[in-house]
Amino acid sequence: MLTLSKHIRQYKIDAIITPIFVIIEVIVEVFIPLVMAKLIDEGISAGNMQMVRQLGLLLFGMAIISASGGLLAGRYSASAATGLAKNLRLAQFRKIQSFTFSQIDRFSTSSLITRLTNDVNNVQNAFQTMIGLAVRTPIMITLALIAVFSIHQKLSLIFLLFMPLLLIGMTIIVYFAHPMFGKIMGWNDKLNKQVQENIKGIRVVKSFVQEEQEIDRMADITAGLRKQAVQAESLAAFFNPLVQFSLYGATLMVAWFGAKLVIVDALSTGQLMSFFAYLTQILINLMLFAFVFVQMMFSQASIKRIKEVLNQEVELESPAEAIKEVPHGSIRFENVSFGYDVDDAKEVLHDINLDIPAGSTIGILGETGSGKSSLVQLIARLYDVKSGRVLVGDHDVRDYDLDALRNQVAMVLQKNELFSGTIAQNLRWGDPDADLETLQSASNIAQADPFIQKMQHGYESVLEQGATNLSGGQRQRLCIARALLKKPKILILDDSMSAVDTKTDAQIRQSLIAQANGMTKIIIAGRISSVLHADRIIYLERGNILDQGSHADLLARCAAYQELYASQSQKEPTLDV
Repeated sequence: MLTLSKHIRQYKIDAIITPIFVIIEVIVEVFIPLVMAKLIDEGISAGNMQMVRQLGLLLFGMAIISASGGLLAGRYSASAATGLAKNLRLAQFRKIQSFTFSQIDRFSTSSLITRLTNDVNNVQNAFQTMIGLAVRTPIMITLALIAVFSIHQKLSLIFLLFMPLLLIGMTIIVYFAHPMFGKIMGWNDKLNKQVQENIKGIRVVKSFVQEEQEIDRMADITAGLRKQAVQAESLAAFFNPLVQFSLYGATLMVAWFGAKLVIVDALSTGQLMSFFAYLTQILINLMLFAFVFVQMMFSQASIKRIKEVLNQEVELESPAEAIKEVPHGSIRFENVSFGYDVDDAKEVLHDINLDIPAGSTIGILGETGSGKSSLVQLIARLYDVKSGRVLVGDHDVRDYDLDALRNQVAMVLQKNELFSGTIAQNLRWGDPDADLETLQSASNIAQADPFIQKMQHGYESVLEQGATNLSGGQRQRLCIARALLKKPKILILDDSMSAVDTKTDAQIRQSLIAQANGMTKIIIAGRISSVLHADRIIYLERGNILDQGSHADLLARCAAYQELYASQSQKEPTLDV
């Protein structure tokens, strides 16, 4: 917890003030039974009403001070804990923004969501407990024990008989329960993953009538989570009855021996009453200590998971003397090999050599898994090469400032995301300062303006989460328009017109040729018609460049290309190889 407390920052004063008010509350509360004993022995028993009034007023004032201390401690502890939670979420989110795709894959989206939500909530509760109850309970127990020893030392020895029992019980619980709480976090990850996948893919679930199967899967996960939680909580809950047994046993012994001491005048009635008051204080605070103990133990797994995110090293970052400007859109691959796992011998791309002049239009074809998307993701340095180098504008991409490079390399993916908000707000991700005319110009190139104009509020029409109120082709066209608004030197369309009809596909390509002159364009496609008029077509096979050239060149000499062409034009291949 201390390693995360540095994130308290602007709420540090609140965190420091809280224990001060707690200590004030505890000290006053500890003195109240002593004053009550004096009130009984020297006021009520002696018939001294003046003493009763004086001590009564003193008790009233002490109660107000104690209550005020408790209220202020609660106020500032809540402020400090929620402030820490806010800063932790922001720190994790900022760190996640610096993650590479491979780092996100290693954690998984559902796990990152759990760490930003459930785990931070656990830490928030534990921190509030730490600066409040965790301060109160040991001080209260210690001062109460001192007070009872000051009243009667021999009678106070009863409390010490039960302490070893409590310590042994706590040790056993820590040893066995702590690993269980870590497993609970793992089940929470599975739960979030199932919910996320199911809600996102609800249309697929319904279209395949898989509701019952998905409910069964959810039931298995929730049952597993429940089983693990019951085991952990049952073990942790064992501490409460242990505390009750110890304190009720102590209460019976104090009542038995205390009554005998009162009879022989070795202990006054007021002192015995205060003894029971301190006994109650110790009982309540030991119960609270059990809660603190369980809360802190439960938070350890969450703290570990949050630290795993915050302690991740940035795998891709800008160099110290980074290049801030991309001069032109030329691209060159020099002996490039790449694999998603650096420690894995398996490579996705093998010894790629490729030269793409600025302003040219390049088509990329290949079977699924041939490395098409991997190839273009290296251009924007979404991943780093395993060997060789990628040059953009005659400079190694690792020499660029990442923001500068990615602002000049616009990528449109097949499943590009649109966010909740208006169409205009989504398009302005490409250019925050774009006016309506600029938005319309980019949308015209992407063939998106016609359907936008037909919507009730035009560019101010609101998109639902995931833009589910648009068709797949409409979403893709908006993503192309958004990329064009960046005015990049390199535009990469990664199978981003797969949901667009052939006619619209051709219109977009013609608009790009006419109005995006000078921009290097790379088009990954499944249809040959989408890259038919490219300056050069690259055919990938199993991470290697099988062949490259114009449509006529590949049709004349590349068997794989001819087979693809024949299958799409419903003709048999005629090349004799």
